[in-house]
Amino acid sequence: MAKIIDGKGFAARLHVTISQLTSQMQSTFGITPGLTVVLVGDNPASQVYVRNKARQAEAAGIHSETRYLSAQISQAELLRLIDQLNRNPAVHGILVQLPLPAAIDPQAVIEAIDPAKDVDGFHPLNVGRLSVGGNARLPCTPMGCLLLLKDCLGDLAGQHAIVIGRSNIVGKPMALLLLRQNCTVTIAHSQTRHLAEECRRADIVVAAVGRPQLVKRDWIKPGATIIDVGMNRIVTDSGATRLVGDVDFPALQSIAHAITPVPGGVGPMTIACLLLNTLAATYSQMNWPLPQALNELIP
Repeated sequence: MAKIIDGKGFAARLHVTISQLTSQMQSTFGITPGLTVVLVGDNPASQVYVRNKARQAEAAGIHSETRYLSAQISQAELLRLIDQLNRNPAVHGILVQLPLPAAIDPQAVIEAIDPAKDVDGFHPLNVGRLSVGGNARLPCTPMGCLLLLKDCLGDLAGQHAIVIGRSNIVGKPMALLLLRQNCTVTIAHSQTRHLAEECRRADIVVAAVGRPQLVKRDWIKPGATIIDVGMNRIVTDSGATRLVGDVDFPALQSIAHAITPVPGGVGPMTIACLLLNTLAATYSQMNWPLPQALNELIP
């Protein structure tokens, strides 16, 4: 049976380290990291996610503020708020929760955030630095996936990895992070031919496409490691709903070397990495070197 990659447990250990480092920053420099999350509209899933971010940030000693804005806010008004946050020295990290209302251009909003305060890692400057192997603020979910892979497998050099999905949020940055670890990387997407055959060649499979249980048992090479980023709610035969990932977890357990569950795998790592980014951004803005414990955590 496959080893279950415990993202929830790993994230809990990260939270302890983040809390210790935050306390150290406060006692040494008298500075508390500040994270501001901007939520536009009343998307229920976003509201739950934002509340979780705020609760976990405060538990780690990071000052968290959430700005709740009407779905009718104009793009110009939102950009003015971001400019105010950019200029506020007490705000070290800014995150605008996606998706945004249709009338607002998300790329314009992302580009308006100061790259130094971009704790989501979506600003084009951070994306560009990642692509050329520079010092960038990394997107949270791909960073979490990589931390789990390194914890499970150690050195990833020479591994053949396939990333299913090419989104700007997960797929593309995940592929770049794996390249930085000296993996051989294939990116698959909706137009990929013979997807199952491509997957069967991979030592590492990262599924991030948003299709319930897409990846089947006969797609996987025995002994492969599976990172399931999917979070899909399906209706069971009884009429109840449950969460499943992008891979057929029960079937893959008998063939994979290791696999992340849904829930409890990648999801908890995303918020933990957001807090890591906020802490690192605070050090950067203060022009202080990262403590060794933090430097070792960020891939």
